[in-house]
Amino acid sequence: MDNIIKIGKITAAVGIKGEVRVYPYTDTPERFKQAKEIILKGNAVKVESARVMKNMAVIKLAGINDRNAAEALQNTELFIERKKLWKMPEDTYFNDDLINSAVLREDGTPLGTLTKIVANPGHDLYEITKEDGKSFLLPAVKEFVLKVDIEAKQVTVHLIEGLEDL
Repeated sequence: MDNIIKIGKITAAVGIKGEVRVYPYTDTPERFKQAKEIILKGNAVKVESARVMKNMAVIKLAGINDRNAAEALQNTELFIERKKLWKMPEDTYFNDDLINSAVLREDGTPLGTLTKIVANPGHDLYEITKEDGKSFLLPAVKEFVLKVDIEAKQVTVHLIEGLEDL
């Protein structure tokens, strides 16, 4: 699935004309305004319109024309072809690009694997699973995340004392 990226999840219907509210897996829901087509349940679907409402994207998809059709899509994840991705600002990444990355301490020693990203209103949290199977959450902020190398699938982090024991 390297050629497609998960970009969000439909959370609810909006109104009666088939619009859906999408929780974006990107830092800025405005990016959905740039999408011309998304992948829904394995099929390419045209995005007829997109807007932002309270940090969520609200989109109208071709063929979804009433509230019932929109409600049937609740909890459905949305994807986009990698070649159709919008340009990302420096130091921003898609969750799919980070999952399963090796996590290294700042001295280069292995710490574990980034296994999950937990969305949080203030900032995301990276779930790091250590070699012994135990995991901990690391705030995804510059103080802790020093370097991300998408090509090498490596994330270098700075830990403060006790953080990995929480």
